[in-house]
Amino acid sequence: MNFRFQNLLGAPYRGGPAIISGSNILISPVGNRISVTDLVKSETITLPCQASANISRLAVSPDGNFLLAVDENSRSLFINLRRHVVLHRISFKKPVSAVRFSPNGSYIAIGVGKLVQIWRSPGFRKEFFPFELVRTFADCNDKVTAFDWSPDSNYLFVGSKDLTVRLFCLKKVKGINNRPFLFLGHRDSIVGVFVGIDKTINQVSRVYTISRDCSIFTWTCSANEGKNNELEAEVSEPLSPGTPEQRPSGDFEGNSEIDLNVKKRKNFDEGESTLGKESEPNLHNWKWKLLKKDFFMQSPAKLTASDYHKGLDLVVVGFSNGVFGLYQMPDFVCIHLLSISREKITAAVFNVLGNWLTFGCAKLGQLLVWEWRSESYILKQQGHYFDVNCVAYSPDSQLLATGADDNKIKVWTISSGFCFVTFSEHTNAITALHFMANNHCLLSASLDGTVRAWDLFRYRNFRTFTTPKPTQFVSLASDQSGEVICAGSLDSFQIFVWSMKTGKLLDELSGHEGPVHGLMFSPSNAILASSSWDKTIRLWDVFEGKGSVETFPHTHDVLTVVYRPDGKQLASSTLDGQIHFWDPLNGELMYTIEGRKDIAGGRLMTDRRSAANSSSGKCFTTLCYSADGSFIFAGGTSKFICMYDVADQVLLRRFQITHNVSLDGVLDFLNSKNMTEAGPLDLIDDDNSDREEGIDKQTRGNLGYDLPGSMSNRGRPVIRTKCLKIAPTGRSWAAATTEGVLIYSIDESLIFDPTDLDIDVTPEAVDAALTKGQPSRALALSLRLNEDSLIKKCIISVNPADLPAVASSIPFRYLQRLIEAFVDLLESCSHLEFILLWCQEICKTHGHSIQQNSRNLLPALKSLQKAITRLHTDLADTCSSNEYLLRYLCSSATKK
Repeated sequence: MNFRFQNLLGAPYRGGPAIISGSNILISPVGNRISVTDLVKSETITLPCQASANISRLAVSPDGNFLLAVDENSRSLFINLRRHVVLHRISFKKPVSAVRFSPNGSYIAIGVGKLVQIWRSPGFRKEFFPFELVRTFADCNDKVTAFDWSPDSNYLFVGSKDLTVRLFCLKKVKGINNRPFLFLGHRDSIVGVFVGIDKTINQVSRVYTISRDCSIFTWTCSANEGKNNELEAEVSEPLSPGTPEQRPSGDFEGNSEIDLNVKKRKNFDEGESTLGKESEPNLHNWKWKLLKKDFFMQSPAKLTASDYHKGLDLVVVGFSNGVFGLYQMPDFVCIHLLSISREKITAAVFNVLGNWLTFGCAKLGQLLVWEWRSESYILKQQGHYFDVNCVAYSPDSQLLATGADDNKIKVWTISSGFCFVTFSEHTNAITALHFMANNHCLLSASLDGTVRAWDLFRYRNFRTFTTPKPTQFVSLASDQSGEVICAGSLDSFQIFVWSMKTGKLLDELSGHEGPVHGLMFSPSNAILASSSWDKTIRLWDVFEGKGSVETFPHTHDVLTVVYRPDGKQLASSTLDGQIHFWDPLNGELMYTIEGRKDIAGGRLMTDRRSAANSSSGKCFTTLCYSADGSFIFAGGTSKFICMYDVADQVLLRRFQITHNVSLDGVLDFLNSKNMTEAGPLDLIDDDNSDREEGIDKQTRGNLGYDLPGSMSNRGRPVIRTKCLKIAPTGRSWAAATTEGVLIYSIDESLIFDPTDLDIDVTPEAVDAALTKGQPSRALALSLRLNEDSLIKKCIISVNPADLPAVASSIPFRYLQRLIEAFVDLLESCSHLEFILLWCQEICKTHGHSIQQNSRNLLPALKSLQKAITRLHTDLADTCSSNEYLLRYLCSSATKK
């Protein structure tokens, strides 16, 4: 029951900024979620928090503790990266175009339209209003595009679309003209502005400004010896006749243009007198001049991404034609100029050490981490270009295969969240996937008319199944032995049967009068169940060749069919939103669940009716039983996934897969202010702003080539769940949704769920039993208390000689909890042999009971098998390498 969001697969990157915290933590936005990748451990996780819309801006604090994420609706989340929790939320009045923490972490510079706002960074302390606006600059004439701070956090360089870079002083300086200094000369909008540091004195020595027209200007500065007052007298404007005398600008404290809020800013300007000391860099007294202009010579491409490493004095730039360049400054020496794709590079960033470069391509959903010295890849991940249609778990629950509309199959390691192989031989969309029982063979069905078998050892297609006449396959199944492969067709309404060994077509099962969208073999026998849009479910005896054994009629089109894990029940969903449960042995209808109100989702932009009155999408298109068969998961064209109790036919829980309002169908009620005579405002594409800003997103808008009716909502993605699968261990399940593959898992160690609790069952009683040398009593008390740490403590404290006696004293009802504790210990404990002896004694003592109750213990036993298999693989590799090393050492000693 306690399933929680664990990870997001299938979409490592969807556009926007990608940043690196420290030297090895890569942070990238994925829709309205944030993905964090450890480049050293090769693991990726997705933070459990969600923004209200797609995330457009990210900034991480210098110490790596805090992350500021701003979405398209100008709502921001202030996140604690260590604990993965949201500390604060704030909304801005206009779209945010740039965000940057100061080097000391005290301030955050935020570009809100034409304004530059300086906010005090909140910390761990609890405050009524943690965000404090300390300064606002309104000097820019167009949208702010880039920031960079001086090392002392006193000055801010701001680039904007008005072709200008401005130098702002954060604090008011008495007796100094506080107008910003302008860096002019560019002919296109500013993409990046970077401050060069003189390492000998740790002060600003150069400024690099980069514009969209592939040019970089180098500016240098020098101290202006005492001429500041004369210069200010020359540039000051003459007084107009009749103008009242005004106070000098130095008399004001706080904000330069909003003087009514002086009381709020007093603490901010307390140290303003120290800024003018000669011991500290005062950029107001320095003279700036243009040193030289350099050009990247990539016309007609535009420069879309840039970054600068202060320690190595290197600049990396990315262009709209997929080319990136690495240049040594200030001499502008090209170190690398390579093409990594044909699409626009939307992110280019250094890590702290400067040895790794990270590139993002939003249109391809691709993230690359490249070590430029050795010219090798550290990370190369690419998600599916379009929606994921189907998923499949491997029998040991360690791998997850995904198939999508981009004709590709990807296999992911669930524990790390990484894709390790991609198969691209199919020429049309993937519609079904199935793992064979041996864990090393994957089957796929596609609309290109082929069923292919893939070898996960050699990563190749070793068998291709075809039909005499071309047909499109939409469903796939294999029997328990793996000898027979069946696929259902979309156009000929037949079921094709092949031999796995020979690849020959054995039979064609006819009888359905509509597309066969559901296909599954019974887990207990060789009966094949198929569902079709002809309002029937048919059972087939494939091996005996008797054809259709039995038919279950429905009143509406049948969308999918699944067997319960024990094979004694069949579930089907129909177009009217009902789930029917059948007894396949007696052919009787057992239960019916009415789910129209449960699955009802939000309102689409193009809907003429409200969400409550709309009939579209109120049906389940995918079903999946839990590992023990007591629950069933159901999903469809909705933002919800429903979890039902089969025996009582009641809704236990609804999982809302996203809160992202950038997707269609999330909101139940639309704002009437966004409706115009030409349609909804969100669907009116009146400019090319995305392409102009270099944020080409993954979109399906151009697929229909503007044909009438090809894309009703112009490619705006609609939230839906296309496939649901539960892991064989029963501890996690995957949902193929519009945003990617969502992984939900259960962690029972975090739940305090005592059984048989009595007044004498306490942690103190457990410790007392251990002290008295009563391991059996201590273990029984800890299992009754169901405290994970106490159970593991009691298991470890048992003497190996007492294992048979202690194992025989454990009641059978606590066996599942004990096996789950073994699984956790195998993954984290160093006493490997001791835990394996425990498992051996449990199997010897309770083997008959385990066999009789295998259905209830199956999830725990599969988890145990998964942990042992993983350890066996790791130890085998280590032993092999040690064996070869010992042989080499022995042979070397013999020769000497």
